[in-house]
Amino acid sequence: MRLSLRPVQVPRTPLKLMYRVYRFVLPEVRTELNRLRQLAEAIPDDELRTQALASMNSKEFHCQGGGVYAAANLSQRHILIPLIVALQTISDYLDNLCDRSTSQNEADFHLLHQSMLDAVDPIAPVKDYYACRSEREDGGYLQELVQTCQRAVAKLPGYRPVQPYVQELVSLYRDLQVYKHIRRDLREPSLLAWWNQHRSRYAHLQWNEFAAATGSTLGMFMLFLAATDPKLTDVQARGIRDAYFPHVCGLHIMLDYLIDQEEDRIGGDLNFCNYYQSQRELTERLGLMMENARKDVRKLPNWRFHRMIIEGLLALYLSDPKVRDQQDVRSISRRLMRRSPLTRLFFWGNSIWIRMQQS
Repeated sequence: MRLSLRPVQVPRTPLKLMYRVYRFVLPEVRTELNRLRQLAEAIPDDELRTQALASMNSKEFHCQGGGVYAAANLSQRHILIPLIVALQTISDYLDNLCDRSTSQNEADFHLLHQSMLDAVDPIAPVKDYYACRSEREDGGYLQELVQTCQRAVAKLPGYRPVQPYVQELVSLYRDLQVYKHIRRDLREPSLLAWWNQHRSRYAHLQWNEFAAATGSTLGMFMLFLAATDPKLTDVQARGIRDAYFPHVCGLHIMLDYLIDQEEDRIGGDLNFCNYYQSQRELTERLGLMMENARKDVRKLPNWRFHRMIIEGLLALYLSDPKVRDQQDVRSISRRLMRRSPLTRLFFWGNSIWIRMQQS
């Protein structure tokens, strides 16, 4: 069944999309990040301030990539860009806190990520998200991020039908972040037990692929974009969720883990690319997820925009400088880039150009 939404001026070609990205998205994402950076610089606690600033400095491209969804409806970018930047900043900040945490307390990680669930509920009261840890004085930084999101989702005219699916994806994201950051000897057993609760719905996936899919924010951002339509229906909202999860979301995070293998090995962090019997199997599974993602988005209106998102993901991650320093990753990258469409090569060049401007 082809889903139909009200027509908007969605870019249909890579040139039109990148014009909007350069002209509107990147400058406005930068403005919003600068506002948040000023708040982060004022955080009283040294550790919280360090992790907040590090998350912005090293992961700015996450906000830039998410901001591309605002390019599909420029008239609503004043809502979408602050929302996407704030939610992605919560995600990146908490990921840094948990990765380099002074605790491995499941309750701590759970409460920290409650902030993301509150952020997508416009009427949720803010909480003391640091109650289970010793570092607590952030000067209201995390609460401001939550309330920025809440103010934005309250303005989306079609938010009611998407809210259950946004909350579902955020809940899955929270579960992943809890289980992957607890004590090392508990991580895999907890993740496998969690997978057993969901495997009947995603039997074609391996457990690590499902876990990777839950780590993506792209499905949330797409639902925010859909919610700019005041006539969005419940059926359409469900169809959008299904078009993005698990394959588009899974491809996104598996590519992220692919290029971070050496970094995670040094840091002792869990990496979902390490659960295949060979590099060949990893390449085949990534290729299959890519093809499934392409097939899924064909059900969406303006499907060419979403195909550009997929090609952009491949170009962004496989052009990352980390690829050059890892022989196995270089080999996989070459295989995935073989016979690339011109769209992917176009985004490859743009990814390199944007990185050069930021270095």
